[in-house]
Order: sequence, then structure tokens, then C-alpha cells
Amino acid sequence: MHLCILSPLLFATLACSCVRDHAFHRPRSMVKRQSTPLVPLSSDEAILANSFDNNTLNDWNYYYTHGVHLAGTNRTMAQWTADRWSENGFQGRLDEYHTYLNYPVSHSLSLTYPNGSVFEASLEEAVLAEDETSSYPDRIPTFNGYSFTGNATAEYVYVGRGQVADFEALVALGVPLEGKIALAKYGGPFRGLKVKNAALYGMVGCILFTDPGDDGNITEANGYAAYPDGPARNPTSVQRGSVQFLSTYPGDPTTPGYPSKQDSPRADKSPVVPSIPSLPISYTEAIPLLRALDGFGTPGSQVNRTRWVGALNVTYSTGPAPGATLSMSNVMRDAITPIWDAVGIINGTTPDEVLVIGNHRDAWIVGGAADPNSGSAIMVELSKAFGKLLATGWQPRRTIVLCSWDAEEYGLVGSTEWVEEHISWLTGSAVAYLNIDVGVSGKSPGLSATPELGTIATEIMKKIVWPTMPNETLYDAWSAESDGEIGILGSGSDYTSFLHNGISSLDMGSDQGADDPVYHYHSNYDSYHWMATFGDPGYHYHAAMGQYLTLLAYHLANDEMIPYDLPAYTTALRSYYEELLATIDSTSETVDTQELAAAITQFETSANEAMALMDQAVSTDDAALKTAVNRKFRDFQRGFTSAGGLLDREFFKHVVNAPGIDTGYAPTTFPGITEAVEAGNFSRAAEWVVRTSLGIRRAADILKS
Repeated sequence: MHLCILSPLLFATLACSCVRDHAFHRPRSMVKRQSTPLVPLSSDEAILANSFDNNTLNDWNYYYTHGVHLAGTNRTMAQWTADRWSENGFQGRLDEYHTYLNYPVSHSLSLTYPNGSVFEASLEEAVLAEDETSSYPDRIPTFNGYSFTGNATAEYVYVGRGQVADFEALVALGVPLEGKIALAKYGGPFRGLKVKNAALYGMVGCILFTDPGDDGNITEANGYAAYPDGPARNPTSVQRGSVQFLSTYPGDPTTPGYPSKQDSPRADKSPVVPSIPSLPISYTEAIPLLRALDGFGTPGSQVNRTRWVGALNVTYSTGPAPGATLSMSNVMRDAITPIWDAVGIINGTTPDEVLVIGNHRDAWIVGGAADPNSGSAIMVELSKAFGKLLATGWQPRRTIVLCSWDAEEYGLVGSTEWVEEHISWLTGSAVAYLNIDVGVSGKSPGLSATPELGTIATEIMKKIVWPTMPNETLYDAWSAESDGEIGILGSGSDYTSFLHNGISSLDMGSDQGADDPVYHYHSNYDSYHWMATFGDPGYHYHAAMGQYLTLLAYHLANDEMIPYDLPAYTTALRSYYEELLATIDSTSETVDTQELAAAITQFETSANEAMALMDQAVSTDDAALKTAVNRKFRDFQRGFTSAGGLLDREFFKHVVNAPGIDTGYAPTTFPGITEAVEAGNFSRAAEWVVRTSLGIRRAADILKS
């Protein structure tokens, strides 16, 4: 897969999403800080920003992290969220869907050594006296959502990060895979694709573990104490998570393309869920499994694959080890069960222009202090801020819709079903979708967005004080971490359904940096105690991220002209085009891309004309022309999704970017063409040149019409 680097606005980074493996930013000691003058706030902005209170953010985070809220299990918390929004002037309600989910019943894992001795894995995280929710009697077991019920007993092979290229390397080395169990390290592709790839290579089960080599500088090996005594990873932490095949389609696996209601017809779910069992384990319980492979197969240092070797005291050999067998069992309970999206609405004066702001509420554990409930706390505080502005008599120009999604963790279920139900209204009125998932898991701000949102998103950063250093703005911190480049959207959080229905989208959060305390992703230790002690003591970063989201929402909802930078999209398209040419040049074949180049030029002309028309509308104060321009800005993204979906994954309709077929998270640009070239199917690549060009021309036509 090829990632495109854009200058100056976009960067193919993995930013602040939930159902993806965590990626952290560079050490702050290695980045140069600049100083940007803090931009003064208007009176409305001051009301919004000054409404944020660290203490109430703490309170909201405490509430969300002290009760089970696995998908489909806590209607009370959904109603509580809607009630808080209602208290602050929004019209709150719950939208219910009946979705396919599954829940853990029992599991086991044992290693039988060649001498007949047995290691029994506990498959549990340690109870910590300091962290009260780690001992709750209703704490959730370690498991994979949408995992397959089954048993397997076999020799096993270490498969690195479980990418297709890792399996291809094993085949080239002569390592037997058929009938074996895969042992895979987190990192790289979405976990569900690791399980999918294992099954495609004939393996009968998959074990997933987190390696401390992916934790940055804050490790026990570097002298840091493990949580709860210090900021390093607790050795018993386990990353739960969904194993749905996210790059095929998200949402309820049994209702592809239509909302999940009680009487909805149910489709075969097998195209997007595994056919072999999987279990997540801690690195402390992975060590015996890895160590039993030492001296068998190919040593990790000789495999020559990205991040094959981690930081544990083992050789990361491939195996298998003759006579060393794993026995695994995974039993799940299938259910068609209600989930609840909380929705809050403030009506604007222009009813056919709508801004949607979302965060998911469900978590794999009792806690979820970072993922997702740092964002949930921010959303409650955002509603309070807008409530104070409403109290002055203000009304937004555009309708504001707040959404608290359920079942995001299983596969973006709540947001996907909601978009599918409301698609006609959304495509006729939605201006943008703003997503905050993991609002705070560290001190490194991250941002991904469709290109037209880049300028307004970065300008608002200059209005926010960032807590890390005196006199530093959010813009300074973000620029230092990202080199001033905004990420390209792939998938992994709730913007996905909006983006692939042609709605401008943005995803934000503050992530773990290499020198930050380790964030225990999807573990019991993503808890209130961890957040209050290590993640964000005092909730200062929550406040800053909340102020940023709120001011950005204010401008998108209230500026007279929708604040888009259309030439930035042209810059992005030209950068993606150059990357595509490089991908084609890396093969021995040719693809005629002249039609695509011409479509980009047509888009550039239309974008420039639309910006000039906006200037004319403002300078002449022509109300009708302003309305017409705003419609163009609102609707142009719809053109990019008008050419039909990708091959065998029709959900992904955006011709400019989509999640990579073997990543699930990270983006591929011009995906129809790029993935055809990488697969060696040049006739399909030529077909997708035509279809991609058509989508870009339609976007251009919307801007010109």
C-alpha cells in the first residue's frame, strides 16, 4: 500500500481513532517548537472557551468510567448523555437499532511442551488495589468482538504483525502454515485482518499480543516502573477489540447497506467476520509461547520484515517447534440486541445546512477513560458551552447535531446504522462531520481531515492555549508533532460512514507521545485512576481539546460562508496523482492516466471559480449568491462518492481515499487505481482511472453549476 505525503496540509498519519492499533508521536525532545501568537477570542468565542471547567470534565469522565458500557449493555448511560445535552438547550433523544453483536462466555489457552509439561494462560489482567475498577465483579473478560466460537489444538507459528507480506515471507522461508495456530503481534493492520489473513493461509486459530517494543521510551527496560507504580505498561494488560474485517465494510455485519431495525432482514455475516477462533493475551503470557519457539524455524533477525522483532527477551523465531502445541477455546454468545445512539439537536436558522459532531460511548471495559470517554466528557462540556451561548439569545446559522454512538468498538456499528437510516437527509443537508474519539490519551495533538477543512482547522488551533509549555498554542504543539501536515482519513472511527457518503469529515484527539505514560489501549487499565494519575492529571488537556472542538464547531455552524479552502483539495489531488505515478512506475506495466490528470485540472478550475464567486458574494453582500455558494461548498464532496464502491467492498465509495484493503486503518489514495496496480490487474486499473475521473469531474461540476 502507498501512503501519500501532502504539502503543506495533509499527511498520511494514523490519527486518533479507536478501532485501530495505537501509533505514537515522536519524542518531544526531538522536535523544534515554534511560538505562534495567541489569536484573541471574539465575545462569542470567549463565552464558549471560558465555559470549560477542568473539575466538571473530571466529573463527566468519572461517571462514564465506573459502569459497564460494552455495546448494547447500558441504556441508562445513553439516556444520561441525552439528558445532559437537553439540560444545556439541545433537544435530546435516543435512536435505537437492533444489531448483531456477540459476547464472551468462556475461553482457555494452554501450551503443551514437548516434554509433556503444560503452561496454562490465565487470560486475565491483574487486579490492582490502586485501580478500583480493575476489581469490579462485573468487569469484562478479555476477548475479541465478533470472534468465532471454536476450539483448536495444533503446533503454532509466530507470524509477526500478520500482514499479507508477513505470511508471504513465511511461505518463502518454507515455514508450514496449514493447520497451525498463528501467534501475531499487534501493530500494523487492524486486528481483524490478522485473523482473516491467518485463515486465508490455512491456519486454524489466532493469538494476539501487545509487545512493549511498541511502547516508545516509557518501558520497564528503560528503568520506568510499571503501572500502577509508574508510567510503563502493566505486563498483564491485554488489548481487547473487534476482529470484524473492517476494510470490507463496517456496521452491523447482518445488514450491509441498510439500517438494523427489529424486523430488518438479516444477511450472511461470513464475508466480514472470522471463521477461526482468536484470543488476545498479555505480553507476560506471550513470553512462554515465544520462548518455546526459540531455536526453531527462522530467527526473527533473519526474517527481514518490518517490526518483526519486538522488545521481549526472545528470538522471535518463526517456529513451529516440533511437539510444542497450543490448545485454545473461544465460546461466544450471539445476539440480535438493541443499541442506543444519543442525539442532541440545536436548530439553526438555515435548516438545510447541518453540522454533525460525534463521539462513541461504548467501551470494551468498565473504564475507557481515554477510549472513548475522554471524548464523551468533552462532548458533555461542549454542550454546556453552547448552552451558555444560547442563553445570550444566540442561535446558530446551521443546525448542530450531537451524537453519542453505541457499538463503535465492534465495527462503527452505531454511526453506520444511523447514517444508513438518515442518508437522504444527510446528503441533502450535512455540511461536515467532526469526530472526537480518543480525546486525550497523551500530550501529542493529532488531526486528520478532508483537505478543504485544513485551513479553518489549523487557524482555530492558534486560539487555544496548550498546557505543555508556557505561552504555547495548540498550533505550536501540533506543528511540532506533525510537521504541519494533516492526516488523510482512512478508517477506524465514526467518520467513516460520513466520508464515504460524500460528507466533509475531520477526526481529532491528543495521542500518546513517545515520552508520555503508556496508554493501555482497550485494557482494564484505561481507567479513571490511570487518567487522573498519569494520562491527564487535572484534566488540562481535556479542556484544551474541548475548547478546540467547540470553537471549530462554532465557526462551521455559524460563519456566514462555509469556511472551506477548496484550492487545498486541488493541492491534495495533485500530490496523490504524483504518488500514483510513482506506484505505476514501480511496475513493468503502464497505465494511461491522462483522463485523471484532466479531471484534476477541471476540478482546479471549478474550485478557483467557486472561491472567486464566494469573494464576489461577500463583497457585494448578495444574499442569494451567498446561499448558492454555500450549497456548492456543502455538496461538492458528494461527487467523489458518485461512481460506485470499490471492488468487493462496495461500502467504500470515495474515489479519492479509502482504508487499505490489508490495513483496515491507514488510507490508500485513489484506492480503485492504486490497489488494482498493486494487485497486478492493469485492466481493472484502467477501468478505475475512468471511474475515479468521473467522480472528480462530478465534484467539479457541483462547484461550477
